[in-house]
Amino acid sequence: QVQLVESGGGAVQAGGSLRLSCQASGRTYSWYNMGWFRQAPGKEREFVAAITWRGGRTYYADSAKGRFTISRDNARNTAYLQMRSLKPEDTAVYYCAADPDTYSDYDLSYDYWGQGTQVTVSS
Repeated sequence: QVQLVESGGGAVQAGGSLRLSCQASGRTYSWYNMGWFRQAPGKEREFVAAITWRGGRTYYADSAKGRFTISRDNARNTAYLQMRSLKPEDTAVYYCAADPDTYSDYDLSYDYWGQGTQVTVSS
């Protein structure tokens, strides 16, 4: 079992940056692949980025490529999403997710989810 808690969300102006953190608890965190997803009001949850458990491979949605960076520090049981050049359309609740098997953009593949953190980007 893994418990996930996101933090780092907030309100920024367009062009600004935020770094989201996902703190995990559970002895086998380092064995889990991690993903970040987001959900805007009235929209379906969408994939943002994923990273393998060793951090050797990353995968980004087209909307995140070149602006967002996913990383992890297994010694700190934490995954990160560095977001730069934020746009109003990035406004959403951001969720981290974990799974021992999947490395995917499909949200239902992930077994464990955090509660989310709000990101609001104003123009």
